[in-house]
Amino acid sequence: MRRAQVDISFDNQSLLGALFGQFDANLVQVENRLGVFISARGNQLHIEGPEDSVARARDVLKAMYDRLAIGQDLDAGAIEAVIAMSDEPTFDGIVDADIKGPPIMIRTRRKTIVPRSAMQATYMRSLVRDDIIFALGPAGTGKTYLAVAQAVAQLITGSVQRLILSRPAVEAGEKLGFLPGDMKDKVDPYLRPLYDALYDCMPPEQVERRLASGEIEIAPIAFMRGRTLADAFVILDEAQNTTREQMKMFLTRFGQNSRMVVCGDPRQVDIPGGDRMSGLADAVEKLEGVEGFGTIRFTAADVVRHPIVGRIVEAYEGPAS
Repeated sequence: MRRAQVDISFDNQSLLGALFGQFDANLVQVENRLGVFISARGNQLHIEGPEDSVARARDVLKAMYDRLAIGQDLDAGAIEAVIAMSDEPTFDGIVDADIKGPPIMIRTRRKTIVPRSAMQATYMRSLVRDDIIFALGPAGTGKTYLAVAQAVAQLITGSVQRLILSRPAVEAGEKLGFLPGDMKDKVDPYLRPLYDALYDCMPPEQVERRLASGEIEIAPIAFMRGRTLADAFVILDEAQNTTREQMKMFLTRFGQNSRMVVCGDPRQVDIPGGDRMSGLADAVEKLEGVEGFGTIRFTAADVVRHPIVGRIVEAYEGPAS
């Protein structure tokens, strides 16, 4: 393989500390992941290695600098995401969008969220375009988190009046037995991941206030029956554990000025009967391609937790197709 070298420089020297990282940790991360050698002198970096790797490293470092220049955080996870995206054909478009056009981002009270994979960027566009979105794929791809973030952003701006988060109360391969307390106490353990995402996007006191006022509602899917959900952003998590009847019931709750996001992993069905009884696969088969519906398919390559999570998913489910 041909070897190459390239020099790149950065205008804003005040960003170099964050770009390089403590003890050059960020540069070392890029070196280790792409198999290149990077040396720094002032505001200039020299990159050496295999030709393709040098080109990717140059694009990754420019993307890291551009993120810092527009005020975005740069941690190990963000760097890993930029490296992963550098191998995607749409990478240049995503990077350029931060500088030349409207950035792809979701602003909430606590943070500004940007895509960490090419598929996340596609998903974030779908969240503002389509009426009903099916988000399919393994854990750790940001399906539910990004949906909650978009819902919070729309609630804050007044685009919707209510945020409704739902999930089937289905045990994942174990019997928990009797749970003490009232109905809320019994179902909250199943809905905890939705609370976690919510608290990450809004200050706790605002979450509590909006829960008390009914602006935010978190409930099992059984509580959706008989309702029409207008002026609302509605999210159904773990949708692979709905029956066909439950899924039909849920989708037909759709009302005026609403948006629905249905998140699930078709390979993680916990209901009796398995895949053939899951309402998620049935709904996607019937509705994919229908006007107003969007379908986003994540794979192990889109996992944005620790890189080992993606390798775990791939080991269990096979390579991403």
